[in-house]
Amino acid sequence: MKTRNAALFLSFGLAFGASVLALSVAPAQACSNRGELDEAYCDENKDLVADVPAKTRDPSVIVFAYTPVEDPAVYENAFKPFTEYLGKCISKRVVYYPVQSNSAEIEAMRSGRLHVAGFSTGPLGFAVNMAGAVPFAAKGTAAGPQGYHLIMLVKKDSPFQKLSDLKGKRVAHTAPSSNSGNLAPIALFPAEGLTPGKDYTPLWSGGHDKTALGVGTGDYDAGGVASDVFERMVARGTIKADDYRIIYKSQRFPTSGFAYAHDLKPELAKKMVQCFYDFRFPPEMQKDFEGDDRFAPINYVKDWAVIREVAEKSGTPYNKAAYEKESAREAAKAKAKADKKQ
Repeated sequence: MKTRNAALFLSFGLAFGASVLALSVAPAQACSNRGELDEAYCDENKDLVADVPAKTRDPSVIVFAYTPVEDPAVYENAFKPFTEYLGKCISKRVVYYPVQSNSAEIEAMRSGRLHVAGFSTGPLGFAVNMAGAVPFAAKGTAAGPQGYHLIMLVKKDSPFQKLSDLKGKRVAHTAPSSNSGNLAPIALFPAEGLTPGKDYTPLWSGGHDKTALGVGTGDYDAGGVASDVFERMVARGTIKADDYRIIYKSQRFPTSGFAYAHDLKPELAKKMVQCFYDFRFPPEMQKDFEGDDRFAPINYVKDWAVIREVAEKSGTPYNKAAYEKESAREAAKAKAKADKKQ
């Protein structure tokens, strides 16, 4: 079953070009305001997310996914107490969907296969504009949503002390659409004396965990990762904090955001959102998520303002051209990986 699922999920990413072409030629609905949203959606109330369309869905099975920043199987188990609870709360079967890439996750929601999901900080903007995702929650505590920082990692015994020391070095970025893994470095590093693409050519690692591991093994001289991912890896014993030094730490960013498909029946969406808010993480989930014990409400306009600013300043706005470019790159990478295994 796992092999079959992996092939199926990979096909979502590889089929991106055809599906986007099919969707892009669909008749656009009459709309006085879309903002940055794709032509398939409308934003009459100007809250930056897609309005509920005239035709809505009430699926018998709810498909749930979480951002593919690390091994998808790890999170399928981590979220199991919640997905079991959610199924009972909304009286529907809930299936976990282990996506293999950001574009596969976004395309799954865009095409109607995915109903609710946690998206990484950066890709959430693409999910909103290109897939009609409606953000409503983030992991957190009674104090509110959790946040994280972009940190630049080097090996403990390396000679590098500040960002400007990395000119001409092997510096890892995760993926073009990643906030802390690419967009934030492009927007923030120049002020620190280091300009990605000019002072060094980013090396794509494919994930925050892979960047951290690569720095540890010496494949990269340095790498930018999300602090929460680094902390999870340390907590699980995947890496040792003492093997690294942090030479840069950014301002606080919001963590992954949970969003539902805009065309769900409003009553279902409202019930599901309340189920998220009412749930309290059991001890095993609190351990997996560094003490977070609930899903805290978020406001996309306010909480993601800095992320949208970073995207604009980095030259990677959340528009269709940037989305298609990123998705094509991920699909090509996935195909190359699959071909290599054959």
